[in-house]
Amino acid sequence: MSMRVRYVVLYVNDAEVCRRFWIEQVGMVEKDRKEFGEYSVVQVGFADQPFAFELVPLAMMADNPYGLDLATPSIALCVDDLEHARAELVSRGVTAAEIGDHGGVQSFAFSDPEGRWFAVTN
Repeated sequence: MSMRVRYVVLYVNDAEVCRRFWIEQVGMVEKDRKEFGEYSVVQVGFADQPFAFELVPLAMMADNPYGLDLATPSIALCVDDLEHARAELVSRGVTAAEIGDHGGVQSFAFSDPEGRWFAVTN
């Protein structure tokens, strides 16, 4: 099983202000944008690197289904085979949610001993 870091989620008060900061002041580019009703989730990163920050508005996380600590960034990992990766983690005693569709992306989440959740996509 080969896992790679895909992006790190930063929960922000104002995604547009943060987007402009990372682009205009740090030199990143906008890599992706998804609209969820009134909210925009934007990924920014350096043009020559696959890594990105995903800027998620705190207001969008009002129901917070996994009980995430929104003061701490979340890490999204990437694998080639979701079923195999989930089965491997579960066989090692890791608590993992079922694979499901999350905003048009197939993924699952798993938690560490302190209750932090990590997303896994392909």
